[in-house]
Amino acid sequence: MSGSDSGVFDEFREEIDPVVFAFGALLTAGVIVAFFVNEALVTETIGTVYGWVTTYLNWALLVIVFLIVLFLLFLIVGPWGGIKMGDSDPEYSFLSYFAMLYSAGFAAGVVFWGPTEALFYYDNPSPLFGIEGGTAEAVPYAIQQTLFHWALPQLAVFTIMGLAISYFAYNYEDVPLRVSSALTPILGKDNLDGPAAKVVDILAVFATIGGVATSLGFIGSQFIAGLNYQWGIDLGNIGILIVVTTMTLLFTVSMVLGVDKGIRRLSNFNMILFVVLMVATFILGPTLFLLLLGSQAMGGMIADFTSMSLYTGAGSDGGTSWMNSWTVFYWAWALSWSPFAGLFIARISKGRTVREVAFTGIGATSAATIPWFTIVGGTALQYHHTGVADFSAVINNFTPEISGFILFDAFPFGTVFMIAFMVLVTTFFITSADSSTLAVSMMTTGGKARPSNINRVFWGVVLGMTAAILMIIGGEGGTSALQDAVIITGAPFAFVCFLAMLSLIRDFGKHYNQVLFQKDTVLYGSGKDADGPSSPRSAGSDDD
Repeated sequence: MSGSDSGVFDEFREEIDPVVFAFGALLTAGVIVAFFVNEALVTETIGTVYGWVTTYLNWALLVIVFLIVLFLLFLIVGPWGGIKMGDSDPEYSFLSYFAMLYSAGFAAGVVFWGPTEALFYYDNPSPLFGIEGGTAEAVPYAIQQTLFHWALPQLAVFTIMGLAISYFAYNYEDVPLRVSSALTPILGKDNLDGPAAKVVDILAVFATIGGVATSLGFIGSQFIAGLNYQWGIDLGNIGILIVVTTMTLLFTVSMVLGVDKGIRRLSNFNMILFVVLMVATFILGPTLFLLLLGSQAMGGMIADFTSMSLYTGAGSDGGTSWMNSWTVFYWAWALSWSPFAGLFIARISKGRTVREVAFTGIGATSAATIPWFTIVGGTALQYHHTGVADFSAVINNFTPEISGFILFDAFPFGTVFMIAFMVLVTTFFITSADSSTLAVSMMTTGGKARPSNINRVFWGVVLGMTAAILMIIGGEGGTSALQDAVIITGAPFAFVCFLAMLSLIRDFGKHYNQVLFQKDTVLYGSGKDADGPSSPRSAGSDDD
């Protein structure tokens, strides 16, 4: 072994947190091995636990995510918005910052579900609205439900973790850039290397690998479905391995180039292609109908936001089952991504204010997501309802991966659109895998902002292998079982995100302007025991 190779491995050994790295790797490998040894038993066990989570914790996920959305909206307009992450200037332009934040995992799901999700709500609407499926009346409600699922709430859990991690890491001394740092006031600054913090970081690694690999499995299946749909190319298991291996090599190259040369440039390209495809669909699709549909669906989402957020299905036939299958599933899945997405957001948010992070996280990203689902999803819905294109196979067989290709096949120059769509799928796959691998590498190094290349490559290979395995063992219970496992690992992060929100409230209220109570307000006990008055710091000051 050469001296340079030895130095690379020495750097790798020195930087890793052995506990988090070992347990994270072993947990991930253990689940994969267990599926191959006794898939039926693991599937049954996961299904049992999943049933318990959705039976007893579904309401908690709904309430917590709703409260986080309200808190972030308050941060955008409230007095704490001027608080800054550290004392340096932002590292990236706002457009590059937005593009990276949007591409970091979330956009891959947006591309996959954009042409297809509204079709399922059109066929089987939420019982909350009391409308019949497959009718003209169901069309705007289908888009409204889609916008609700993909706008504020999913984005909120990523943003709250990013805010909490970046605030404590950049405004406190010796607080590392890792998931457990979001709970600094609760765990205590001196206990961030303690057992509780290690457990949070280990679960973060496990949840990230499972959640992101499942998402990448969806994206990979969409790419392969496109090859089969357009050109009749049936790759089989070997082909799946080749496709995922190729994508893994691509995002590994991007990853080794680093955030500035790799993720930033590719994210900018993604957003350009994303906008071009969306605008072209708007022009070639039912333009006037989309304007009318978008306005009505947007208004309905705003008017019904609270009832949709807290709808548990109580008192309606099939309501709870519907809510568990869609809303709770999405919230828990988003929560399983929150450690990686939050850590990546924190990595690129140094120098920005709380208001900028909150607005970009739930405002700017929603502004990009809402037109996509309205235009692409609305066009697919209108084409199906009017018979221009037939999505019956998608709805009846639950094959969402082919929806985009059916839609664009109905366009002039459909092959060009399908190729562009497949390029977008591939590049979002790369940026999602790239940013998530960087986040896992940071988790397993105790918060190092720039982990070594060998660490990134290791987790990149693990992520690519897991995604390939999900695609190969999918179908007869395989993928659904791991999606259930993702929900099981994601549900605990609802409470982590809630505690992160409380940590920010506690620290902002202590060190900056009080919002609800005066500084010397006594909540319980005798007023003589209250702390003496002190002068709070103004929001936006950089001292700590």
